[in-house]
Amino acid sequence: MSPALKARRGPLERQARAALAESARAMRGIPGLAAAVAAAAEAMIACLENGGTVFFCGNGGSAADAQHLACELAGRYLMERPSLPAVALTTNTSSLTAIGNDYGFEFAFSRQLESLGSPGDVLVAITTSGSSPNVLQAVRVAQGLGMTVIGFTGLKGRGRGRGFARQCDHALVSPHASTPRIQEGHVAMGHALCELVERALFEAPARRAKRR
Repeated sequence: MSPALKARRGPLERQARAALAESARAMRGIPGLAAAVAAAAEAMIACLENGGTVFFCGNGGSAADAQHLACELAGRYLMERPSLPAVALTTNTSSLTAIGNDYGFEFAFSRQLESLGSPGDVLVAITTSGSSPNVLQAVRVAQGLGMTVIGFTGLKGRGRGRGFARQCDHALVSPHASTPRIQEGHVAMGHALCELVERALFEAPARRAKRR
């Protein structure tokens, strides 16, 4: 190891420890949201049992989370089972750019929902700030279509996350104001949702009863 690398490793290790410790502190509040996660899972399970589709949307890191969670349902999470109908509205670049160019970026998700969404479907709307115009517009259109809205947000900004949460049927609010910490909470809660959905739909009844 070079002297320069040795000299850097000490400060970098301290910074890494501090960043990881902050993340761990932020995650301590996530188990307290178990009831909200369970209620959101019930909505998704009911949708899927009735032949509906779960749609996901978000921007930037939240777009990545939308795609991540959609693929966990469409592919698999922990068990071998049939694919579930889950669609990330962030993936069709032709639609996103055409809609953004012709109508405005705030309609990038809602315009897709107008043709794809149906009563009884679920929209999982992800916005760390609670103020993303295209996510808010998607929520309005989803509600107009008779869909259920599950919102992921945080405590960033001037209470916008809580305001967004009030617009949703189910709200999963990471108890933090920092975008990275909010997103870490979203991934944890999203994974829990996927696990609950899989168990409810595909685990043998006897095993489900034993786990309770």
